[in-house]
Formats: sequence, structure tokens, C-alpha cells
Amino acid sequence: MEKIIFDFSKLRGRIKERYRNESVFSEVAKISKPSLSAKLNNKTYFKPSEIVEISEILEIPDDEVKSYFFKQKVRFSEREMHAS
Repeated sequence: MEKIIFDFSKLRGRIKERYRNESVFSEVAKISKPSLSAKLNNKTYFKPSEIVEISEILEIPDDEVKSYFFKQKVRFSEREMHAS
């Protein structure tokens, strides 16, 4: 199985631009700080409903959602991850 690592740098930039920091944003988005951190650090994935909600809060146009949430940084196979 492959593990896809996403690049959330554009999303992080939008959060900082609109809300100064991830802590303030997590309160507005009603996502716990640890949960938001885990998602932005590729420990867990965003749920589709979270992507929709966050896109609305940050005023991300529909045609730009992919560049914020689905830009791939790296792809690993499960085997490669355990070989390290």
C-alpha cells in the first residue's frame, strides 16, 4: 500500500495570511489544535467534510482546492517506509 505525503505549504500560508497562526484558525474551524497539526503534518488525512468547511472559511475558490489539499510531496510504498 502506498502512503501519499501531501505538501500543505500553500494551505499553511493561507491560514497564516487570514488568521495569523494555526492556533487561532483551529478555533475558528472548530478543529482541535492537535488534530489540525496531525493533518498538516501528514499523520492523518483531512476528511472530505473538513476540506469543504476549511475551503469555505479560508475562501478558497473551488477550482483551487486541489492545489491546497492534494499537492503531492512524496509517494512511498509501505515496504519502503518499513525498510528505512
